[in-house]
Amino acid sequence: MSRPLTTYGRRARLGLIVPPTNSVNEAEWQLLLREMDDVSLHVTRMALHLDTTSAEGRAALDADIAKAVDDLAAACVDAIAYGCTAGSMVAPLDGVAAAMTMRCGLPCVATASALVHAARSLGCRRVAVATPYHDALNAHECEFLQANGLEVLGIRGLGIGAGGVHEYVRIARLPPEQVLAHVRASWQPGADGLIVSCTDLPTLHAVPVLEAELGVPVITSNLATFWQLLDVLGLGELAPGHGRLLRSRPR
Repeated sequence: MSRPLTTYGRRARLGLIVPPTNSVNEAEWQLLLREMDDVSLHVTRMALHLDTTSAEGRAALDADIAKAVDDLAAACVDAIAYGCTAGSMVAPLDGVAAAMTMRCGLPCVATASALVHAARSLGCRRVAVATPYHDALNAHECEFLQANGLEVLGIRGLGIGAGGVHEYVRIARLPPEQVLAHVRASWQPGADGLIVSCTDLPTLHAVPVLEAELGVPVITSNLATFWQLLDVLGLGELAPGHGRLLRSRPR
């Protein structure tokens, strides 16, 4: 890495952008980073963007991402992730990550495209999807996944956000047993993979349990983004205790 050495993160410094209320993505990544030597995490926040399809919505997203990327680049990070599933479901698939890289010159990834790349890498083509979202956002995610080559056999949400964006703070507060039960109920026979969407949904604990039960890969927003960020940095260590994805190499 061509940057000044500091006390922490001498091997790699990861940059992460999350929405204002998100308290799970950073926490789960810190747990994963305990298993890696001398890799540090540096986080900033930006507004939640749910309109990524209109010209006005995309312009607002691009403007906020540019500022967030500038802020993280000032900390001399080595790569940056935009950790928001709903806010990164855009066309083309890698459009958000490409715009980030163009801005700062660093390798960048975004959660929605990372989910697709992770599913492809594991050979998943027919997926079930669990989210905490309301029906309209679920329909948007289903359309995004199918536009990028994944057949969605079913998508199940918890209705959070139907009453307004102020509801999203509830996602991180869901108890682990409720998350596990919801994801389990989202399973569809015939699926060869299970996607668990939302970087603020606490899911790290559920992955090994569900993979053992279902016999298929379980791909969460936080694991997919972490996996792709490690890949663009060429970091060799994986985290085998956290599911098939972090035992795999991109292909």
